[in-house]
Amino acid sequence: MTKVYVSVDMEGVTGLTDPEEMHAGGRGYERGCELMTGDANAVIEGAFAAGAESVLVNDAHGSTKNLRIDLLDPRATLIRGPGKPMRMAQGLTSEFAAACFAGYHARAGVQHGVLNHTWMGKEIQNVYLNGEICGETRLMAAFAGFVGVPVVLVTGDEAVCEEARELLGDVETVAVKKGVDKFAAELLPPSVAQERIRQATARALNRLADFRPYALEPPFTLAVEWNSTAIAAGCGLIPGTRQTGPRHTEFSTDDYHEIMALFGIFAMIAGQVACGSGVYG
Repeated sequence: MTKVYVSVDMEGVTGLTDPEEMHAGGRGYERGCELMTGDANAVIEGAFAAGAESVLVNDAHGSTKNLRIDLLDPRATLIRGPGKPMRMAQGLTSEFAAACFAGYHARAGVQHGVLNHTWMGKEIQNVYLNGEICGETRLMAAFAGFVGVPVVLVTGDEAVCEEARELLGDVETVAVKKGVDKFAAELLPPSVAQERIRQATARALNRLADFRPYALEPPFTLAVEWNSTAIAAGCGLIPGTRQTGPRHTEFSTDDYHEIMALFGIFAMIAGQVACGSGVYG
């Protein structure tokens, strides 16, 4: 049975460039959710066209309450809502034949990366995994590799597609926009972008034997450079996490599940410190 897993973020979704479109209550958010669901459906349609027997979709952005279940392809199922221990990787297990990442974005600081950041918008400066700079694509690919699943597709802007190919080699990618700067891009119309996503998904699954999981050797060491000494101090209190500098923390484990879970705790602490400190956050 060919089971396909789809993690869907929002910053790399077709047509979106404005942070307002990413958050409930923001200008254009409802339309952003429709476009996000459209990209997810394109992956689902491509997967079933290539013979998938089931597709599980995980809403991997922010509140994780963005994808429109009423508009989702009825052949798929959806994981939705906060409190997910594995966050962007919730539901991904060794039972899946392939993982697809849709709507992804470049890591923090990548020039011309549309809405570039790593995990948090302003609280995190950089993330390092086993000593190498790391974006969300690498974080998630490493989790997929840990459970033995290859990443076969990444969609988003040109910058994240380049990042994915550098990391994963001959992975299928679809660039739905070309960054001008962080908040501006040259866009493809949804009908064009989503057709390319459908085709790329089907191509990827039709050559599944070409892909191998992205496997890192344990122990896994996650280092974070925060933008604030206060955030680093707060996150450094988490058992097992070491504060290695005024704005730096580090955590090591042999179980990659703990890396994903830790980011959830980091987000709660960092978000509270930042939101409670006004313009100094």
